[in-house]
Order: sequence, then C-alpha cells, then structure tokens
Amino acid sequence: MARRLTRATTIAAGALGASAAFVVGGLALTRAASPVSERVLNRVHRRGPYGASAQAVELHRSLTVVDLHADSLLWGRDLRRRAAYGHLDVPRLVDGGVAIVGLSAATHVPMGANMDRNEERVDLVTLLALGQRWPRSTWRSRLARALHLAVRLRQMAAESAGRLTVIETRHDLDAYLARRAMDPTITAAFLSVEGAQTLDDDLGSLDILAAAGFRMIAPSHLLDTRYAGSAHGVVKGGLSDTGRELLSRAESAGLLLDLAHASSATIDDVLALASRPVVASHTGVRAAVAGVRNLPDDQVRGIAATGGLVGIGFWPVACGGRDARAIARSVVRAIDLAGVDHVGIGSDFDGAVSTPFDASGMPLVTEALIADGLSERDIAAVMGGNAVRLLAEALPA
Repeated sequence: MARRLTRATTIAAGALGASAAFVVGGLALTRAASPVSERVLNRVHRRGPYGASAQAVELHRSLTVVDLHADSLLWGRDLRRRAAYGHLDVPRLVDGGVAIVGLSAATHVPMGANMDRNEERVDLVTLLALGQRWPRSTWRSRLARALHLAVRLRQMAAESAGRLTVIETRHDLDAYLARRAMDPTITAAFLSVEGAQTLDDDLGSLDILAAAGFRMIAPSHLLDTRYAGSAHGVVKGGLSDTGRELLSRAESAGLLLDLAHASSATIDDVLALASRPVVASHTGVRAAVAGVRNLPDDQVRGIAATGGLVGIGFWPVACGGRDARAIARSVVRAIDLAGVDHVGIGSDFDGAVSTPFDASGMPLVTEALIADGLSERDIAAVMGGNAVRLLAEALPA
C-alpha cells in the first residue's frame, strides 16, 4: 500500500506542482502535517550536503537570491528549525544563500486533483486544517486560512531572533537588504495567495489580504474560479467581468498578479488589460519542455512586456529534468524569449513536488548557469536581482 501511495503521489506531484499531491487521500486525511507525509510528498532527488565549484560558491555569496514561490507554510513545521525532510526552513535557506522567498497560502485543493481537469470535490485543505488544529474559523473560510498562515509566519519571525524577516513595504525591503549586507546568516519572506477562491466571493477581501501583508495573488489555482479559468479547470475560460474587476482592484491594492496556474485564456486576458507588472511565479516554458502549465513563447514575451517576471520551477515537469542543469537550460530558453531582465526562479519548494535538491543546494543553480555561459551580471539578475527590482517597484512605500 505504501508503495502504491508513493507512486501515486509522485505522478500527481510532477503533474501539478503546488499542493497537488494532497490527492493521496488517506495519507492527506490522517497525517497531512506529519514528517511521514512530507517525506512522501516533498521529495528531493539527492539530499545534501551539496558541493558546488569554488567559482560558483564565490559568485553565489555575492548574489541576492530570491525564490518567488514555496508552499512551506502549509505543512505545520516550525520553519525556524532545521528539518531532515521537506525542502525549506530558515537554516537551509541561509545555507543556500537565499535572501528572500515568496511563501504562498494555498487554501483549496479538490480531492482527486489532476493536471488536466478538476471539478469541485471534497476540499483537502479543510481536512488539513482539522488535522493541524487550525482555528475553527478556518474550517469554512478560505480567507481565514490565508490569514492564519500569515499569523503563523509572523509568529515564527518574531521568535527567530532576527533571523527571519517578513517583508511588506519598500522600507522593509531596504532595511532588510542593508542588514543582510552585514549579516548573510539571515533571510526574509513575503506572502502570496495561491488562488482567488481565498476571497470567499468578496472582492473586499483583497483589502483584508493587503492589510495582512499579502503582496501577490493568483486568480486561480487548481480549479476554475468565478474570476478566472485555471490551466487545470473544467472550462479553462478567461477573465470574467468580476475577474476584470479583481485585476483592477488588485492593482489598486498593490497586489501583484500571479499567472502560474492560470488558463491560457486568462493569461491572454490579463496581458491585454494589466497596467502593472504581472508574474508567473513558478512555471516552465514550452521552448524548453512541453506541458499544460508551461508558457508558450508569446505569453513569455507578453509577461516581459508588462515589466514582469517568469519564475522557472525546479520540478521535472516545469524544467524538463532532475538536476540543476535542467533548471539552467529552462532559464536560458526563457532569457532567449523574454530577455534577461524578466526571468527569475520559483522553486515550488514544499509544493508536493520532487526537486533536485532542497533550499541549501541553491548554489548548484548558480554553478549550472555558469556552465551554460551566462555572465555574472546575468546570473545575478536571474537569481534575484530582477525580483528585488520588481518588489522595490511594486511594494507600497
């Protein structure tokens, strides 16, 4: 049975990315937050310690590395402490030289989620909330779930002795980067929302999320929403009238729009209407590897035209392989399409996916980019410089 569960998990995770392997019902129902579950769902192809070349390590130390997307808040771990499973915690972020990570709140995952077509079914995050003993308000409200995860992140930051900072404003960003220039043993995070179902059918919730420190929102995740189609939905339509209002109000509230799981029609609609930069925080490009979620050439260029970023994911379906060289190849193909100033990285660590390494292995990406002939300037841009620029422009003052 365990072998069958493991195989099903691996297939589902590779196909969908963030939180997808909750499809393994019995495991997710009973032990979703346990070390056993994470060892099955958030795998690495090779555990550290990881060895990169002296040249790569020296360059990596000079970078401001930004990972645009990880799902580590869902699992109930205390991220201040090093774990022997999963992908990410503060000690491993520091070991990997990661300056900033986008931590996402996924608030609804349907039972039996798959890559191609998902209908409304039993919501497995409800079961996770029960299993982890989240507050009663989270049992029915997706907005409450996101707010609960934000509170957990703040609590961990407050109790981290300064090792973890939550970034909400440009002032936070500037102050943190100045501090990190003197102390590379610290790291930081910003909050994002994976799917507008989190709004609980009320656009006024955008202001609540913004006030709670969220700075990025996806119009859809694994299901079509009343706002927009999902790449994994039934209809896979574009923006609804309410979705157009969502886009406008999100821009006014200072929330970046994340198209990582959006349907092709939704992406086209957003690109036609957006007045601010948009991102695909964790994705792939079809120029490197085919896939439902991977972006065609015109949409890669379209995101770049808004001033936004395409974040290359680390799992095989996104990057086309099981090592850092595959990630680098996808980065290079994205640069060919978007230009170097519009490409970043979005690992999807702890998103129920298998990755080549955990957060401590991030220097391996720098090493692979060197091997592919990128200049130090271009590597610095892709590994985080572009994301820092975007955050500096997008964050409220």
